[in-house]
Amino acid sequence: MTAPSSRIPAMDVLRGCAVMGILWMNIAAFALPEQAYFSPAAAGRLSTGDIAFWTASFLLVDGKMRALFSMLFGASMLLLINREEMAGRNGARAQIIRAGWLFVFGLAHYLLLWWGDILMIYALVGLAALPFARREPLSLVKWAFFFFLAHFLICAGFIGTLYAWGHAAATSGAPSHVSAGFANFIDSLSNPAHAAIRNEYDVYRGSYAGIVLHHVALFGGQWPTTLPFIAFDTLGFMLLGMAMLKGGFLTGRWAAEQYWRTARHCFLIGLIPMAVLAIWIISSRFAPLTALGSVLAWSFPFRIPLAVGWAALVLWLFTRHRSAALTARISAVGRLALSNYLGSSLVMCAIFYGWGLGLFGHVPHHMLPLFVVGAWAIMLIWSPLWQRRFALGPAEWLWRSLARGQTQKIRNSD
Repeated sequence: MTAPSSRIPAMDVLRGCAVMGILWMNIAAFALPEQAYFSPAAAGRLSTGDIAFWTASFLLVDGKMRALFSMLFGASMLLLINREEMAGRNGARAQIIRAGWLFVFGLAHYLLLWWGDILMIYALVGLAALPFARREPLSLVKWAFFFFLAHFLICAGFIGTLYAWGHAAATSGAPSHVSAGFANFIDSLSNPAHAAIRNEYDVYRGSYAGIVLHHVALFGGQWPTTLPFIAFDTLGFMLLGMAMLKGGFLTGRWAAEQYWRTARHCFLIGLIPMAVLAIWIISSRFAPLTALGSVLAWSFPFRIPLAVGWAALVLWLFTRHRSAALTARISAVGRLALSNYLGSSLVMCAIFYGWGLGLFGHVPHHMLPLFVVGAWAIMLIWSPLWQRRFALGPAEWLWRSLARGQTQKIRNSD
């Protein structure tokens, strides 16, 4: 059993890879209208490089890094509960308090910086995952796939409703408001000249006050409606992470060959159908319902093996290169994951939003990886430097201090 004060290096490395990978997928949401996250055509004409960037993101990153992060969050919940209870405290109560403060962090992140926050989701879903903490690995896996099925049915049902709307709109004699409403909805997803997309440009190229007011309006309207489309898959991956911790997978204790076989099988299972979906979307010229349906629903079953495959691949590399300098740097990024996540939002908003450099909508898709690689370099440089002097990252220290109701010593005693 892991000692309460110890770290699990393999999980730190996985967390570092996850927070860096999440930025790759989020960069389009920082730099372009929200609709471009699902269909890049919403931001205008696409070059070959733009399509290549979208394809790589869709195949390898979209949903997989967030899934990996969710698995690690679920596993970390178990470690926290174990640590608290071994110290004679109430583990469940500690998790509830931490979740409350995490929600506050996420709300501030959402309102003051970026609409794509995941911390509030993790705070709420983490509470739903708490009753499952004592279950055996097989039971956790069964419940995880139950919630995966619930997520898929919700998303598929929503997309099916849209197709039914489109069929009704195309039917001879359909009421004009049905046809006009569907046409307007499709335009709002894909036409760069649509008022909804133009409004995104106006807001995020405008003042800081205007952006905050826009986020307040989104939180009161859009955010609650999106929760059902993300909560169940997040819960499933948290439970899967708990099972993987209890089974020893996430601790890096499996043989390297076991990790390699797992990664190979998972990528073979997931990548081929994902490639078929990518070809379908591109050949449709990013037709709105094709793109939205594939990103939201049809790709989901294949994200599960790919997320596990990424975890296995990273752990395979970890078992072979434990002492490498890059491994230590990625581990430091993982130990400061919350600070790096929030810091990435601050830096990217300062680059793209009107209160900063104002590059929103001016950078094509194929140029976005340059910003991601630059941010990765910063993470890999500052995280080890900070960790040499301090035990916790600034955001981690504040979170832990608030959760425990006392100021924690930030200086590393090692």
